[in-house]
Formats: sequence, C-alpha cells, structure tokens
Amino acid sequence: MKLILLKMTTFDKNLPYNDLPLLPPETEIETKEVLKKNISASRALAQLNGAIINLPNPSLFLDSLHLQEAKASSEIENIITTNDDLYQSVVADKKFDNPATKEVINYKEAIWTALNKLESKPFITTNLCIEIVQCIKQNNLSIRTSPGTTLSNTHGKVIYTPPSGENIIREKMANLENFINTDNSLDPLIKMAIMHYQFEAIHPFSDGNGRTGRILLLLYLKLEKLLDIPAIFLSEYIIRHKNEYYKHLKAVTEQQDWAGFIIYMLDMIEQTATTGLQRLKSIIELMGTTGEKIKTTLPKVYSKDLIELIFKLPYTKRQSLVDAGLGTPKTVGNYLILLEEHGYLKSIRVGKEKLYLNEELMKILEMKKYHQSRIK
Repeated sequence: MKLILLKMTTFDKNLPYNDLPLLPPETEIETKEVLKKNISASRALAQLNGAIINLPNPSLFLDSLHLQEAKASSEIENIITTNDDLYQSVVADKKFDNPATKEVINYKEAIWTALNKLESKPFITTNLCIEIVQCIKQNNLSIRTSPGTTLSNTHGKVIYTPPSGENIIREKMANLENFINTDNSLDPLIKMAIMHYQFEAIHPFSDGNGRTGRILLLLYLKLEKLLDIPAIFLSEYIIRHKNEYYKHLKAVTEQQDWAGFIIYMLDMIEQTATTGLQRLKSIIELMGTTGEKIKTTLPKVYSKDLIELIFKLPYTKRQSLVDAGLGTPKTVGNYLILLEEHGYLKSIRVGKEKLYLNEELMKILEMKKYHQSRIK
C-alpha cells in the first residue's frame, strides 16, 4: 500500500486561510471511485461534443444557451430574472431597468469576452480572471487588497475566511495558474474539479467569485478540447444540488476530502452533458419539423435563413429579419404576421415594438415538454 504523508495545515473558519495548501494536492486523488465516475462523465461529455460539432451551424444556438447558463449561474448568487425579461432585453430596443437582467447579460458578455481571449492566448491566467470579473461587475474590480472578507451562511454565521493580503492571494493564484496550464499529471476532468475548488477557496475578488469560477469551468473544457463549443448548463446542476455543493467544498477545506467533491463535479458534468444532449436533440427536431411545416404551409415565406433566425433566440423582431437580408420591412412584416397566424410565433408588445416569440423553443430552453398540436 502506498503511504502518503500529508502536510497538515491549521484551519480556523474565523481566521484568513493563508495556509490554504498549494496545488497539486498531496493526497491520493484518482481513487477507484473517482476514476469510475470519470469514465461515465467523459463519455457523456464526448457524446455532447460530437453532437455539437456535427451540426450544420454549430454556433447557431450559442446565444440562447449562454444566456441560459448566465441566468442559472446568476441565480446561484440570488440574482433572479425571468427568461422573458432576459430575452426581450437582448432583442428589444426598449431599455430594461431590471438590475438582475443587466447582471445576467453582463455575465453572458463575460463568457464571450473570455472565449475570445482564449482564442488568441490559450491560457487561463490571473489577468484573464480579472478581465472576466470586471466584465461581470462592469467596474475595475481586481485582487482583494482590504482585509476582513468572510463568507457567511444564511443565518449570518461565518463559515469560511479566505486568504488575506494581496501578495498572498497573488501567490495562490500564480500556483493555480501554473497547475492549470502546466500540470498534466491528472485527467483533465479531475483536474477541472480541483481547479474549481482552489479558485473558490482563494476567493480572489470582493465580489463575483462564484460566477467567475463557473466561467472558468467552460473555458477549461474548451482549452482541453473536451467541448469545442462550450454549450452546457453547468450551473443548473449546482442550483438543484446547492447544499451538496457547499457541503463538499467545506469537506475539502476541513478534511481534505477531495474524492467527495471531485465525484460531485464529475456528476455535474455527466448530468448536464446528458441533459444538454437531450435539449439539443429536441431543438434540432423542432427546428426540422417546423421548417418542413412552414415550407408546406407558407412556401413563399420559407427560407433556411428564416428558420435559423427564429431559432437563434426565442424572440425576434422585424428589424432582425431586415438585417438578415430577408426582405424589406414591409415584406418581412408580412412574413411575421403569417407566421403568427399559422401558430409558429406569438406577437408581444414591448414598449413601442412588437416582438415575436417562438414559444416551443422557449419551452425546450426551460426544459418544459414542448408540443406541436397548436401549429396549424
């Protein structure tokens, strides 16, 4: 039996955890249970990735999918908005004053910004983390410099005090950066789980750590070529199993119980990849059947570009069709009227504009069972 000596660190929830162990962990990580779970998670992720890259237009649904992840990730931080407010605010000219909706849209923009940065510089760095959190919060937030940061539960009781002092935080982040970009001793998905714990434990910013950490998960999946287009709703799983998430984080901190947390994260990957594949298949099926019905019932309205446009986001409007080159304002306006008359879209007044909702697409994005009986 392999004997592993652990360097013991003192943890006191009321004191800054400046002794947070560096990576990689000194304990055994790839246990039999972890490796078994890793196989099923990797398989589910590979199936989702294969389905995405085989789409004729793999990026078509990205706006919708990233907005859903942004909404779910923000909800974990008790930033709540509705799908209607969210998608309407993206499409409509009307300015929405809901702060939660604005934060969710900022989060979605942070995902895009980070993915673009990763294309030009394929590394996850402290500076990239800072750019992400600044995009989320729309300010000049950087590494914490002021002491006194604590994390409390809903009753106001301190449960964790992260490392304190800018130099210490930057040292921990430098170690994390090195682990992410150069350490190849662990399977990528297992490494992803460790990376996520460490970032949340360092808690480098005064706000936005959870959302930044979840964006890093998407970036890492792309960086490791595990998911070419990061269209996966990881935050949905955390919302459903929020207590377990924090319980497992706490167990790593207090007991060095890495296995429990890693298995939780691998189950998150497996479940969300499986659900994501089902959602993707449902959207493709609906898009195909809707396209065929429109081609049959409204042949003068039908075009491949039109179908793609009404499936890119749940809401669309006349100007979107004009911008896509589908006709003059009058022509595309008539298209939308006919599509509504035949039950494919539903018009909704938002401010002075009329938006058109693809209700069946919205049901799939919300994981409600969709039906086509109302389509004439």
